[in-house]
Amino acid sequence: MSNMAVSTDEPSRWPVGPPGGGEWTVDLLDQLPDDNLKFELLDGILLVSPAPIPRHQRAILRLAMILTDVCPADHEVFVAPLDWRPDKRTSLEPDLMVVAKDRIGEKNIQENPAIVVEVLSPSSRRYDRLLKFGRYAEAGIPQYWIVDPGRPSVEVYDLVDRGDDQGVYRLTGSAEGDAHLTIAAPLAVTVTPSALVSA
Repeated sequence: MSNMAVSTDEPSRWPVGPPGGGEWTVDLLDQLPDDNLKFELLDGILLVSPAPIPRHQRAILRLAMILTDVCPADHEVFVAPLDWRPDKRTSLEPDLMVVAKDRIGEKNIQENPAIVVEVLSPSSRRYDRLLKFGRYAEAGIPQYWIVDPGRPSVEVYDLVDRGDDQGVYRLTGSAEGDAHLTIAAPLAVTVTPSALVSA
């Protein structure tokens, strides 16, 4: 994959790439203008997405309230935009993160959250199910949730050891529509997908 901007909007609005055709870094990312697009960095590759729609934001906020109610005192729930920056070549904005308070940086999150959540949209579906799925697992983030507000559905993946010092995500819980999904750890919580998006 090229280091040029990967995008979902009109090409003339994207940055064309770092000087000299090199990799994107978090320092270059911080220089981009605030123009209502979402810029993320994955292993030196720029990802560009349009602003989210109301249903997407409704799901994030309702899930954030649910998780905040069951969050232990030594953790905190954050919603985007807040960067997870594990290195100089990666800066991702999960739609929601649950982070231990001793891992909260002054400007961003550099250590692993306990949970990351991505809410799918037409422009982000491939990123969230493939690129971010693999990157979060590679980093060792213990739990990854994928919320699809269109179905609606929730999938929860837990990191398991595959035996070579690398983790892989395994689906440990899912629910669709009015069905209830109960998770025991790291937070004990029950979620109903339809309740996240109903007006």
